[in-house]
Amino acid sequence: MIGYSDSGKDAGRLSAAWQLYKAQEELIKVAKQFGVKLTMFHGRGGTVGRGGGPTHLAILSQPPDTIHGSLRVTVQGEVIEQSFGEEHLCFRTLQRFTAATLEHGMHPPISPKPEWRALLDEMAVVATKEYRSVVFQEPRFVEYFRLDEHRKQAIQEKASGGIESLRAIPWIFAWTQTRFHLPVWLGFGAAFKHIMEKDIRNLHMLQEMYNEWPFFRVTIDLVEMVFAKGDPGIAALYDKLLVSSELWPLGEKLRANYEETKRLLLQVAGHKDLLEGDLYLKQRLRFRDSYITTLNVCQAYTMKRIRDPDYHVTLRPHLSKEIKDWNKPAAELVKLNPTSEYAPGLEDTLILTMKGIAAGMQNTG
Repeated sequence: MIGYSDSGKDAGRLSAAWQLYKAQEELIKVAKQFGVKLTMFHGRGGTVGRGGGPTHLAILSQPPDTIHGSLRVTVQGEVIEQSFGEEHLCFRTLQRFTAATLEHGMHPPISPKPEWRALLDEMAVVATKEYRSVVFQEPRFVEYFRLDEHRKQAIQEKASGGIESLRAIPWIFAWTQTRFHLPVWLGFGAAFKHIMEKDIRNLHMLQEMYNEWPFFRVTIDLVEMVFAKGDPGIAALYDKLLVSSELWPLGEKLRANYEETKRLLLQVAGHKDLLEGDLYLKQRLRFRDSYITTLNVCQAYTMKRIRDPDYHVTLRPHLSKEIKDWNKPAAELVKLNPTSEYAPGLEDTLILTMKGIAAGMQNTG
């Protein structure tokens, strides 16, 4: 079984993806040596940060000879309904798996050149160092993460220790809700910067890898999609409302890293703007953005009310009259959720916003 979730959480998306790629190559070599037909079991999560993404791209980016007309995958609970919830969805999902598996066999992807391997090996070391320097070595990162953390309201996950004790699902889910997606992109920027500053010709090699090597192209395209769905301004709102002012500089530093990584990623892809190669998805995200942003703002202020019951949002004058007539609905909410320890409607509102944001983010939520 090839596991994606915890490896990404421990080392970052870039390093984990490359090491898993090489591990599959080694497994195939051993299987061939002893005449064993090997079927890989891909333990991908539903989200990009846990190895997920569009099915056909994931399959076509696998190393040569690793799929011989068959593969095994795990379908995570959070995506079962959208993939198999109805007959036509089930049929389309199986179509994608079948078509991509056949295509991989009939038109195998190319093997990476030795110089590509060497470059990616060096990048992986830098990316892991950058990722761990923030997630595991930054003294106040756990405090920052927990203050900006709100998963346990709906999924009952607890982290008694550091990041190591937290499962990959709530780890990814938390950053998705705030539209920051830190586990997906952290490390890429440092790796790109190191390679480009070392030798400007490396940029041309990275662009060559992007254009000719399916694995590298899919890796970059998925991160670009995540950037298209992200919004550091929304992440800043959560910081302002929920994080201690002493930790604001850490959030600002991470958001600056986000912007630099996005700029370097676009350089490697040869794009002037995010998703310029997928205008259909770009348009869909543009239509969806206003709804998700509204849910984010509603969620952030709901969390503020939960943590600080005395906090009140200043309402616009024309809304105040309507609020006065809300006594009856509030009483009904208490009856609907009598076990809630919070003011009427707050817990339900929080859960609904979490579900809405996750639905809007899809394979990043």
